Amino acid sequence: MHRFAAAAALCLLATPSFAQMVTISPEQIGEIFCIAREGNDMTPVEGLLTAELKSAIAEAEAKNDTIQKATPDEKPPLGDGIPWQAFPDYADTCTPGAVTLTPGEASVAIDYAFKDYPDANFSDSLMLKQVDDPATGASFWRIDNLAYATEGDLRTVLSSVFEN
Repeated sequence: MHRFAAAAALCLLATPSFAQMVTISPEQIGEIFCIAREGNDMTPVEGLLTAELKSAIAEAEAKNDTIQKATPDEKPPLGDGIPWQAFPDYADTCTPGAVTLTPGEASVAIDYAFKDYPDANFSDSLMLKQVDDPATGASFWRIDNLAYATEGDLRTVLSSVFEN
């Protein structure tokens, strides 16, 4: 009977109403981002974006689709997809690097390496922001932008690529 009571108590403590919420750290977001880059599938990252960055991406994709429909024989501005890294070449290795924390913000270095061309290695930076969930009061780290190794950033490219 004591085992049953102990197991029942543990089950109650493990339910969401009693459990302490655990958030994903900036380091873990960097790891998820690199797994997605190496797998060439950014779907796992979509849930880690701020609402503002999601909106900017959706707006850019809608503009891109409109251009593609109007000129189907030409490559649209985002014909290679969302520019998730400074250079379009597929890197053999993606590794999360140094994390810099400031109140409410973080930067995670994303180090790209090419096994056959080490001189081509580069580092971008994920720009994270803490976002509060009004329903739970919890804070979560979310990707708000991506600073490129070549200067510039994802948000700027998403808006400027359609200016010409």
